[in-house]
Amino acid sequence: MLSPTADSIRLFLHVLAASVWVGGQIVLGGLVPKLREAAPESLKVAAHAFARVAWPAFAVVVVTGMWNILDIKVGDMSTEYQVTMFVHVLLAMATAMFAVIHSVGKTKLALALGGALGLLTSLGAMFVGIMLQTGH
Repeated sequence: MLSPTADSIRLFLHVLAASVWVGGQIVLGGLVPKLREAAPESLKVAAHAFARVAWPAFAVVVVTGMWNILDIKVGDMSTEYQVTMFVHVLLAMATAMFAVIHSVGKTKLALALGGALGLLTSLGAMFVGIMLQTGH
C-alpha cells in the first residue's frame, strides 16, 4: 500500500470539504420543497444547521485551495493550466459571493438567485478543479 503524503492529505481534505459544501447544497435543495410543505417553520432551522457545517467546510476548501496553489509552481505551468486555475478560483469566489447573497437575502429573488447561482458556480468550480487534477 502507498503511504499517505502531504499532497494526498491536502487533496483529500479539499475534496471532502468541497463535497460537503456542494453535496449539502444539493441535498438541502431537494429537502426544501418537502420541508416547506410539511413544516414551513423548519426551513430556517435546517438552513442554520446546514450553515454550521457548510461554512467551516468552505473555509477548509479555501485554505486547502491556497495550499494547493502555493505547492505548485504556477509560473511553470502551461498557459492553459493557468487560465483553468484562474477560472477555478473565480468560480470559487463567485460561489462565496452568491452564498452570502443567499444567506443574508431578505427577498425571494435574493434567496432564489443566490441559491441557484451559488450551486451552479459550486458545481463549476468542482468540475474545473477535477480538470486541474487530471490535466484535461
